[in-house]
Amino acid sequence: MKIDVRTDLVDEQLELAWELYCTAFRHLNALTVQRHLMYRAEFDDVMTDRRIEKWLAYSDDGVLLGLATYTNQLSAWPLISPEYFARRWPAHYADNRIWYCGFVAVPGHEHGVFVKLIEAMYRHAEEQEGVISLDICRHNIEAYRLDRAIATWLRRISNGRVRSETADSQTFMTYETAPAA
Repeated sequence: MKIDVRTDLVDEQLELAWELYCTAFRHLNALTVQRHLMYRAEFDDVMTDRRIEKWLAYSDDGVLLGLATYTNQLSAWPLISPEYFARRWPAHYADNRIWYCGFVAVPGHEHGVFVKLIEAMYRHAEEQEGVISLDICRHNIEAYRLDRAIATWLRRISNGRVRSETADSQTFMTYETAPAA
């Protein structure tokens, strides 16, 4: 497997990335309150925004297996608060040593692809003693224990140096005015 880092995707690469992304995340829209699948125009904007790196995992024969987004330009990613990171890690923030992973898309859970992408992005931040942030929906925490799995993988590859914590959470409430009996 090979990992390629690009600042923008166009033409055939963009189409292949869109197909992979849709396959990986479409099902989550029925399982989560907050939409996990960007609209095509939003996706295209992210894929052409040079402030956001695109990490692409390819099989040895050139098939796209996974895609992740990663940026240390926190204002480039919609809906996160750079001010939070500036307050929590002022020196890291000032030095652009905080990365946000917008998503890791691996449809079909191709063996080892998710772990290889996570490890590669970790190594990139590790070189600068950085901080990595990402969000995980409750479904992926409950169904796959993804928060614990990522922490375990990162502790393993860092020889125990990684510390993880829940930075924030958001609870979506519903109030049904006429509940079915």
